[in-house]
Amino acid sequence: MDRARPLTLLLVGALAVGGLTALAPAAQAADSELARNGGFEAGLDGWSCTAGSGAAVTTPVRSGTKALQATPAGSDNAKCSQTVTVKPNSTYALSGWVRGSYVYLGVTGTGTTDAYDWTQSAPNWQKLAKTFTTGANTTSVTIYTHGWYGTPAYQADDLSLLGPGGDPVQIPAAPTGLTAGTPTATSVPLSWPAVAGATSYKIYRGGSPIGTATGTSYTATGLSPSTAYSFQVSAVNSAGESAKSAAVTATTASGGGGEGGGLPARALVGYLHASFANGSGYTRMADVPDSWDVINLAFGEPTSVTSGDIRFNLCPATECPGVESPAEFKAAIKAKQAAGKKVLISIGGQNGQVQLATPAARDTFVSSVSKIIDEYGLDGLDIDFEGHSLSLQTGDTDFRNPTTPVVVNLIQAVKTLKAKYGSKFVLTMAPETFFVQLGYQFYGSGPWGGQDPRAGAYLPVIHALRDDLTLLHVQDYNSGSIMGLDNQYHSMGSADFHIAMTDMLLTGFPVAGNAERFFPGLRPYQVAIGLPASTQAGNGHTSPAEVNKALDCLTKKQNCGSYQTHGTWSSLRGLMTWSINWDRFNKWEFSRNFDAYTWN
Repeated sequence: MDRARPLTLLLVGALAVGGLTALAPAAQAADSELARNGGFEAGLDGWSCTAGSGAAVTTPVRSGTKALQATPAGSDNAKCSQTVTVKPNSTYALSGWVRGSYVYLGVTGTGTTDAYDWTQSAPNWQKLAKTFTTGANTTSVTIYTHGWYGTPAYQADDLSLLGPGGDPVQIPAAPTGLTAGTPTATSVPLSWPAVAGATSYKIYRGGSPIGTATGTSYTATGLSPSTAYSFQVSAVNSAGESAKSAAVTATTASGGGGEGGGLPARALVGYLHASFANGSGYTRMADVPDSWDVINLAFGEPTSVTSGDIRFNLCPATECPGVESPAEFKAAIKAKQAAGKKVLISIGGQNGQVQLATPAARDTFVSSVSKIIDEYGLDGLDIDFEGHSLSLQTGDTDFRNPTTPVVVNLIQAVKTLKAKYGSKFVLTMAPETFFVQLGYQFYGSGPWGGQDPRAGAYLPVIHALRDDLTLLHVQDYNSGSIMGLDNQYHSMGSADFHIAMTDMLLTGFPVAGNAERFFPGLRPYQVAIGLPASTQAGNGHTSPAEVNKALDCLTKKQNCGSYQTHGTWSSLRGLMTWSINWDRFNKWEFSRNFDAYTWN
C-alpha cells in the first residue's frame, strides 16, 4: 500500500528483426496453389485473425475487389493465419503483397526452420517471399501475416503458397482411457493415452470446454470442495475435433480455502496505520468502528530486504500522539475478536520490501511472523508485497511451476504458516494490478527478455496458495491502464475499471495470451475489490456512486456499462480499502457507503 506516492511502472518491449530475402524461385509445373482465399475475395474465409483485428476491405487492393486490412492494438500485432496441409520433405514457395510499416509474412510448423520475410516500410504494394522445406514428419504448416505493436493498420493481398499438396489430414479418433487422479478440494488431475494424429486436446467439464492441452494430462482447477464433476476430452488437429471421450466423474475433497475463514458473507477490509502516521491521523484499535470485519495492521517490515526477519512495533508517541500502550492495544484486539472481527498482520507495504531469496530467509520469515502473530494473538497474515519484492527470473515462464527463489520460498513459507495455525488461519493478499491482471498481456521478462520481470509475478503465488487463500483484494488504484478480457484498456477511478479487473479474477485468463497457460478464476467468496478511501489515500479514488455501480454489475449484472462480464457473482465477498485512517479522515464515507449498500 502507498504511504505517500503512487507506483509508476514501465514495460519495455523488444522488437524482433529479420533480414529481407530474395524473391522465391518460380514454382514447378506440378506444384499447386495451397493457400485458400489468398486474395480475400471471400472475405476472411479460411483465415483467422487475432483479437478480431482483421477485415476484408475494398480499398486499397492490389488485384481483384478485396484485400486484407488488419489493425494492431495494445499487445496484439494483428496476426492473420491459415493452416495448410503439406507433404514431408518437400519445398514450398510462400509469397504475398503488403502495404504498411513493419509488415511480416511467414510460416511456422515447418519441422525444419520456420521462415519469414518483412518490410520496414511499404507505402505502396511490396512483394514479400520466402521458400522453405518441410521436415520428415511435417504434414501441415501455418502461414501468416502480421504487423507490429503500436503501428497503424497494414494491408495484404494475393497471398500464395505453391508446392505439392499434402494428403488430407484425418480427424483423430476419440480419446479412450480418460482417468482422474486424486482430487484436492479445488482441483482434479486428468490423464489419457495419446491419440494418433492429434496435435492437441480439448478438455470439457459438464459438457462445456474449460481448457486445452498439448500433452496427455491436464489439471482442472478452481473447483468447489465436496462437489462431483464430470470430465471428457477430445482430440484435435488441423482437420477438426474428434468426438468426446467417455465421461469420468470425480468428487473434490472437503475443505480447501473455506467459505472465507469465518468472515461474514459480506466483508469490509481495512488497513490500520498501526506503526506509522502519514497525515491521516492516528486511530486507536479500540476506536475502529464495528463496520470493519477484517483489520490489517500496517505494517510488519523486514530488518533488511533479504533478511526475512519481520518486525512490528506500534507507532512511537512522538509520531502518533494518543497511541495506546502495547497492553491496551492487545486488549483492544481481543475485544474486536470477541465481536467476530479478524485482525491480521500485513507484511510489506510500499516501504517494506521483502525478498525471500534463500531458504534461510524463508525460515526466518516463518519464525518472525509467527512471533508477531503469537505476541498479539492475531488471526492470520496479509501479504502486501510491493515494489521489487517479487520479480521473476529470466526463463521462469510458467506460473504453474515457478522456479524463481523469491517466489518459491514465499509459497513454502506461507504454506508452513498455514499448516502451523490450522484451518482457522486467515490468509489475504493485496497485490497491485501490475502483478496480477497485467499478466494477461505480459509475464515476467517475456520471450525476448526486455519486459519488466515483475509483470504478473504474483500469479504463481496466488495459484499455488488458492486452496489456502481466504481473500484476494487487488489494489485497483495507483495503477496504469490495464487491458481487460475485452482486449480494451481500462483506467482507474470508475466502475468500469473495477468491473473489468474483478471479472478477470473471477473468470480467469490465459497468461501472456498463452491459452495453454490459463490462470483459473478464483471463487467469488475469495475476492474483494480494493479501493482508496479518499482522494488523499491514493490515485484512482472512486466515488460511492461508481463503487455501487461496480457492485451492481458484478453481483446482479445491472448497471454494467459497456463492459460485459463473464458471469454474475452474487457471493462476491466485499470491499477492501486503504485505509481505515483515511476513511476516518474522510468522515467515514467509504465504510458508511458499504454499510448502506443493498446486496440482494
